Amino acid sequence: MNKYRTHTCGELTIKDKSKDIFLSGWINKKRDHGNLLFLDLRDNYGITQCLIENSHPKFKEFEKLPLETVIKLNGKVLERSKDTINKELKTGEIEIAIVSYEVLGNTKELPLPIFSDQDYSEEIRLKYRFLDLRRKKIHQNIILRSKVISFIRSEMQKLGFLEFQTPILTSSSPEGARDFLVPSRLNPGKFYALPQAPQQFKQLIMVSGFDKYFQIAPCFRDEDARADRSPGEFYQLDLEMSFVEQKDVFEVVEKLMINVFNKFSNKKLLYKNFPQIPYSESMLKYGTDKPDLRNPLVINDFTEIFKRDDVSFDIFKKLVKKGSIVRGIVTKNTKDHPRSFFDGIDKWAKEQGASGLAYFTIEDNSGIKGKGPVGKFFSENSIKETMKISKAEVGDSIFLACGTIKDVEKILSEARDKIGRDLKVINYDSFAFCWIIDYPMFEEDEKSKKIVFSHNPFSMPQGNIKDINFSEPLKIKAYQYDIVCNGIELSSGAIRNHVPELMYKLFLVAGYDKKTVDKNFSGMINALSYGAPPHGGIAPGIDRIIMLLAEEKNIREVTMFPMNQNAQDLMMNAPSEINEEQLKELNLSIKKNK
Repeated sequence: MNKYRTHTCGELTIKDKSKDIFLSGWINKKRDHGNLLFLDLRDNYGITQCLIENSHPKFKEFEKLPLETVIKLNGKVLERSKDTINKELKTGEIEIAIVSYEVLGNTKELPLPIFSDQDYSEEIRLKYRFLDLRRKKIHQNIILRSKVISFIRSEMQKLGFLEFQTPILTSSSPEGARDFLVPSRLNPGKFYALPQAPQQFKQLIMVSGFDKYFQIAPCFRDEDARADRSPGEFYQLDLEMSFVEQKDVFEVVEKLMINVFNKFSNKKLLYKNFPQIPYSESMLKYGTDKPDLRNPLVINDFTEIFKRDDVSFDIFKKLVKKGSIVRGIVTKNTKDHPRSFFDGIDKWAKEQGASGLAYFTIEDNSGIKGKGPVGKFFSENSIKETMKISKAEVGDSIFLACGTIKDVEKILSEARDKIGRDLKVINYDSFAFCWIIDYPMFEEDEKSKKIVFSHNPFSMPQGNIKDINFSEPLKIKAYQYDIVCNGIELSSGAIRNHVPELMYKLFLVAGYDKKTVDKNFSGMINALSYGAPPHGGIAPGIDRIIMLLAEEKNIREVTMFPMNQNAQDLMMNAPSEINEEQLKELNLSIKKNK
């Protein structure tokens, strides 16, 4: 028998009535009823209510024990009276009458409450993360994380994938985010890089003749913190497959995601077959390539309307003549909404840095008319054309934005979310997955005006390889895709370019000559030259999957030991200085700022 416990704190039920038991755990909460002291004992598995009478010889001593003291107690299982049963606990029908106890671990004064999930400062939570992790919600999140990862491993193996581990110390890559660098003691003046992703290695695994690979891979990027990404490191489900097309990757990932989300959530999946939305369509209809399809609102292009003679809204018409576009959002049956609703949206848009949102409501009052601040500028025929473009009806309203494509996409994407929330039309009790496909291979950099890769430089371009027109690079589309859920990008993926000659041509478009490509991607190019199979893959973010399942908005809530916004581990005091002897071994010196 284990000397610390016969049962866990989440195990005892009415079936154990009258048993003599041992429990060990933390004092979670105490309630003093004068002649009785109740306490909740907590461990990893749950909570059990215990009691000690004031006639007990150690009552006074027990009464003084602070919360979070670790104790072992011996007692008898009692049945609770019907009016004191706690239906929220598995152990809620019983309680333990304490016979004796032993303190296993004393505690200092707590810097934050444990029995409450109330918000607390990030600095305190991260400095005392080991205490923060005792709190119910985040403790359950971390357990959920473990269960999800175990389930994913099992599912991937069922799908025929083999798990391999790729190197952590590798070479620096000029593409992507900033690397974390590690100095080499045995090779003075040279550095390893921690992998931003196992991208090149997983492709090399395919070249090595393995057919289906996966791993729960740690990735390291020296970039600023975001709500959906920790600074420093994160984990992804990295997978790659040989002899596949885009649809084969989609089939595997959809099957996996459906199984994971059905297993760990009661929310409905809106689509069993995930919609495939071309990038250009997504940017038009949602203003983003990360659309939240739980929101039924869509964006329409009304630019042509403002070229008509029977539209007299001169502010927009002048901008359209100079190259601006006009797009808008239709809200269904909002004719009876108060003026404050519409003005509130317009005011909100101005607070986001836009010039506001023009709006009008369609009414049929002896003919189709526009009601509202700009409704008078539209003729009946122009409003009918607007209704035809957007499938709007009488009683609907239209919010309009005018400007450059990027500015209009940005404000209407945010407005779509804002209006959806205000109108309560977003189906929060669901998961809406989709694929964004047909990404452009290249784009023009706003500042330099140079042609750059828009996504992944190792992707296969679409179409017949022999017929690609490299003189019009912005028209080249790639077999690149993102998987998105509820407005959160879970991952990017691609069918890879396995043809070295083609890779040289594509890199040349982006300004990299053959010599540069050979230098920066020597391992990849060399391997592809020895008979590489067509292959492709993707790498959904583990942290973001857990965020969705746990219904958390910040990745910190599903990460065991995260860093703060400045990429510091407050608990372990990292990063830290190293001593002169360590620097000497690494052939390094630190240059002090004046």
